[in-house]
Amino acid sequence: MASAETKLISDMDKLLIALAIVGGGWLIYQLSAVLTPFFISALLAYLGDPLVKRLEKHKLSRTVAVTIVFAMFLLVASLTLFVLMPLLGAQLSEFLLRFPEYLGHVQQMLEPWLAMAGFSDNLLDAASIRETLGSYWSELGSVATGIFGYVSRSGMLIFQWLINLLLVPVLTFYLLRDWALILERIKAVIPPRYQARVIGLSQECDTVLSSFLRGQLMVMLALAIIYCIGLALIGLELALLLGVIAGVVSFVPYLGLVVGILLAGLAAFFQFQEWLPVLMVFVVFGVAQALEAMILTPRFVGGRIGLHPVAVIFAVLAGGQLFGFVGVLLALPCAAVVMVLARRLYRRYTSSHIYN
Repeated sequence: MASAETKLISDMDKLLIALAIVGGGWLIYQLSAVLTPFFISALLAYLGDPLVKRLEKHKLSRTVAVTIVFAMFLLVASLTLFVLMPLLGAQLSEFLLRFPEYLGHVQQMLEPWLAMAGFSDNLLDAASIRETLGSYWSELGSVATGIFGYVSRSGMLIFQWLINLLLVPVLTFYLLRDWALILERIKAVIPPRYQARVIGLSQECDTVLSSFLRGQLMVMLALAIIYCIGLALIGLELALLLGVIAGVVSFVPYLGLVVGILLAGLAAFFQFQEWLPVLMVFVVFGVAQALEAMILTPRFVGGRIGLHPVAVIFAVLAGGQLFGFVGVLLALPCAAVVMVLARRLYRRYTSSHIYN
């Protein structure tokens, strides 16, 4: 009788835990827009906590160490916002202005081949194409103006955006300062009989997340620098813009390589009207890919998180569909945690009496 009651209590505990997880997930989904600054701040605090611990080893207090790391975050954000973004915008504007000129050069190169193939001489009428593109750009500008006007008239939207902009640095500072205390409070809530199992699982997840998040960010930064330098040596006018784009999207396996070669190859062909610069683009991305495989990934990431490229793309798309921008940010970290849980479940399954 006692054994039956104990089993019933254990089943009730499992049911309550499952309900709590489902209810928590539903609540997070409903409040995803409100929780965006909290998610971003928690992610930044998680990334900055190892740096704070290293500074604490040099006899600095937690508050001083957090202040130094927080100042580094602000410096990087300021450089990105006030230096990098204007440069990227200037390169994009220059490309849009010169695109009709590039198109005219391409037309001159292709006209003999088109004539030999029997196509009409005005198949690539540069004047009409310029006029069409100009009308599209003007329509795009009017649409952008309308959207900006709507946002400007929507005082609540601007207010929410400003609140989020102010909340992120404040929340990041306090989360960084109290990170260890928060973890201790979470640990105290876990029932003692489950603590060893939960702590072991969380440490395994932390190992995967830390190796992926911090390592992959370093790989992305290194690749962006390599791409920018290589494309600049070729003489590509859009070297900075295309290098940053290829570096940022490289968190999805092979996507940075494909997108970078496609965009940079087209830009090189439009700018030089020769095939040698296009070939040099392939060389730049080939060298960068070799450096990533032989040096960058083993040095910064170690072992891959174990997700197939198709699974990575699905995780990013699913996260964006469910939770918007925050879902894209958290898609791969959550997928890494799911992978750890799946491995544990697989080990339990293969050692269970059902499998045997």
